[in-house]
Amino acid sequence: MNAHDRDIEERTRLAGNNKFELLLFRLGDSPQSGERELYGINVFKVREVLVMPKITELANTHQHMMGVANIRWQLIPVINLPAVVGCTPQKGVSILMVTEFGRTVQGFAVEDVREIVRLDWDQVLPAEGTHAGALVTGIARLDGADPNTRLAQVLDVEQVLRDVTPVSKEEITKDVVGSEPLLPPGTSILVADDSHVARAVIELGLTAMEAPFVMTKTGRQAWDYLDQLGAQAQKEGFKVRDKIAVVLTDLEMPEMDGFTLTKLIKGDARFKGIPVVIHSSLTGSTNENHVKTVGADGYVAKFAPRELAATLRKVLAQSSAPN
Repeated sequence: MNAHDRDIEERTRLAGNNKFELLLFRLGDSPQSGERELYGINVFKVREVLVMPKITELANTHQHMMGVANIRWQLIPVINLPAVVGCTPQKGVSILMVTEFGRTVQGFAVEDVREIVRLDWDQVLPAEGTHAGALVTGIARLDGADPNTRLAQVLDVEQVLRDVTPVSKEEITKDVVGSEPLLPPGTSILVADDSHVARAVIELGLTAMEAPFVMTKTGRQAWDYLDQLGAQAQKEGFKVRDKIAVVLTDLEMPEMDGFTLTKLIKGDARFKGIPVVIHSSLTGSTNENHVKTVGADGYVAKFAPRELAATLRKVLAQSSAPN
C-alpha cells in the first residue's frame, strides 16, 4: 500500500469514529473585524496544495473566477476564495488548494495554508443561529473545551462552487424523478444535511416526488428525532419504520457525521428495517466502500436528482421485499 492509499485509509477510519481532519487556511483581512480569521475545509475534499501556478484568464466568466491552471495536464478552474468571502489578502493569493468533490475538480486560491487539525465532529457547531452567512456551515472549536479556544469557520465550498460556476441545472420535475409513488402511506423520509444549498435541492426533489419528509441540519438532530420517535414507538406500540421509511444523510455534518449516524441506526433494534442512504459530495470508490462497512444501504452523489430518485426507489424496494 502506497502512502496516498494509507492516508485515505487512515482518514476513512477517522470518519467511522465521528472524527475528521480539517485543513486550516487564511483569506486575509475580514471585512467586518479586520482580523485574519481562520477558515477550514475537510481534508477529504483536498487533493493537493500548491504554490500558486500560472493562471490563464478566461473571457466572460464570473468575477471571482481567476481562470484556469494546467495541473498535471488537467485544466482546473481557479476560484478567488478571498473575493468570494469578501476578505482582503495582505500579500495576495499565493496558495492553490486543489479540491475534488461532487464529481468535479477545482482550485481555490487562498492567502496561506496553516495546518491540519484532527477534530471530533462534536467540536463543530452548526453555523445557523450564529449570524454566519450562507457560505459557512459550521464553527469549529479547535482547542475543544478550552474557554479561549481558537475558532475556524468551515466553509460550504459546495455553495461557493454553485455560485461561481453555475451549471445548466436540470429542472426537477416529475418527468425527471418519476411519477410512481415513492413511500408507503403514512411514512416520511428523514433527511440530515448541514448545507443550505443541498437541503434546498433535496426539498425540490422530494416535493416533485410527492414524498413527505422531515428535514434536519445535523446528524445529531436526526438522531435525536429518531431516538424520541423510538421512545414513543415503544410506549405506544408501533414500529418506527411505520413512520420513517428511509433516512437520507450527508456525511460531513457538525456534531455528528453521517457515518456515525448510520452506525447508530443500524445498531439499534428499534430502527430495524429502516434503510439508510448516504447523500454526499464525497464521491469516489474509497467513500463508497466505507459506506458498506457501516451498513448503509445506498450511496448517491449530491445534486443528481435522477440518481437520488432511482436510489431511493431501489433501497425501498429491497427493504420491503420478503426475506
